[in-house]
Amino acid sequence: MDHDGIAYLRANSAAWRLLRADSAPLVLAVLGQIFVVENVRTIAESALLSRVDEVLYQVNRSLDPDGEQPAYPRTARQYVQSWAAPDVGWLRTFYPDDSTEAHYDATSELEKAYAWVAGLQARSFVGTESRLHTLIDLLRQMVQGADADPAGRLAALHRRRSDLDAEIEAVGSGRTPPLDATALRDRYQHFATTARELLADFREVEENFRALDRGAREKIAAWDGGKGELLEQLVGDRHAITASDQGRSFQAFHDFLLSRSQQEELTELLEGLVALDQVEVDRRLRHVHHDWLDAAERTQHMVRLLSEQLRRFLDDKVWLENRRVMDLLRSVERHALALRVTARPVIEMELDALSPQLRLPMERPLYASSATEAFDTVAMGAPEDAPDVDTAGLFDQVYVDTTRLLATARRALRGRDQVGLTELLRDNPPELGLAEIIGYLALTEDDIDLVVDESVTAEVGYLDLAGVTRTLRMPQVTLVRRGAATTRRSR
Repeated sequence: MDHDGIAYLRANSAAWRLLRADSAPLVLAVLGQIFVVENVRTIAESALLSRVDEVLYQVNRSLDPDGEQPAYPRTARQYVQSWAAPDVGWLRTFYPDDSTEAHYDATSELEKAYAWVAGLQARSFVGTESRLHTLIDLLRQMVQGADADPAGRLAALHRRRSDLDAEIEAVGSGRTPPLDATALRDRYQHFATTARELLADFREVEENFRALDRGAREKIAAWDGGKGELLEQLVGDRHAITASDQGRSFQAFHDFLLSRSQQEELTELLEGLVALDQVEVDRRLRHVHHDWLDAAERTQHMVRLLSEQLRRFLDDKVWLENRRVMDLLRSVERHALALRVTARPVIEMELDALSPQLRLPMERPLYASSATEAFDTVAMGAPEDAPDVDTAGLFDQVYVDTTRLLATARRALRGRDQVGLTELLRDNPPELGLAEIIGYLALTEDDIDLVVDESVTAEVGYLDLAGVTRTLRMPQVTLVRRGAATTRRSR
């Protein structure tokens, strides 16, 4: 960075402005504890004012027991409103769809300032071994992953397999002791730091998408040209974000966490981490993968808002164009009525390059009736000779009780966040064949979502109404309890 770049950041960076503010200790102590340490994504105004007021009382009482000259003389509401001002940029104010009370969320600038101040604290233990292993793994992935020669990549994989075989043999023979307390503390410190940095990165990605959405609203509000040109700009801006390195990396991370096997493995590993006695583990890290998914869902929500803006813009344009057509038709009608009441109106019309065609009445063909076929409805033979036909099948109707299916799904989700449709059908075989499977796919309840992964094909076996075993191939479907930390990919 050069001198001009640093000077620009000093004048315009909200994080730098926070570090230079007189109330910086109060801001970092209150907002850092809420939004960084406790990882609260949104908080209602009343709850935030209560937290700020409590800290103000404690700090002013400790610095000035007599209360004559408090260090922070303003009220909690005044401080919060100043922190959320547009020219300050430490808090973001918004109103959720289901609430009339203002809510607040921290900006990425607050995260950066808090991380910088937290890094100034002296640490009694600084782990380096785990970071060295991480660097070597990253180098291995880059160099070997960029190798276009399949033979070279195969040779690297064979070496890794040989190393794994040797490690397996050493562990089996008892020659490799488990990690000691120092190595565990080293790796835990690296993991905890990286996990919290991921949450901070999500806020920055979300702000990038929010800035794109805000720019789209501004363009739509001030646009007076054709819709094609504006759509080209908006779609191009969105594609520039999603197709960038940041957008592709975020999507890959999001897809990785959506995998059910990865979620189960992360849950198992985090529970094992909390159970370690050699390391003092922060209990909040036990559910950090759910926090990642919540943050990713908020980022995806901004993408959906941008799509809604495009859809609303198109609907408004179509409505305006239809209104313009109706105005033209009304104008034509008014002019026609005005001409009708005018005495002896003179209406002239010019026809370009047309000539009249004459057709005599006798040239028209006479009416010809269409040929009809006789249809004999009398059955051949005597009535007693007619074969017996079971007509009951014409009146059989298959009724799928969605209430029973919903109760089965809720019973399967009791005690866990999600269950695969294949597993659900294996434990509860469908009684009505394919119709019952389709009934599960049609569940539309407030407490259950469907997640469809079209990249994975699942096979579902069932018995049809005739008792014949059938196999249905379909994308992998997962039933997810609403409120669980997961995201719908398609519905």
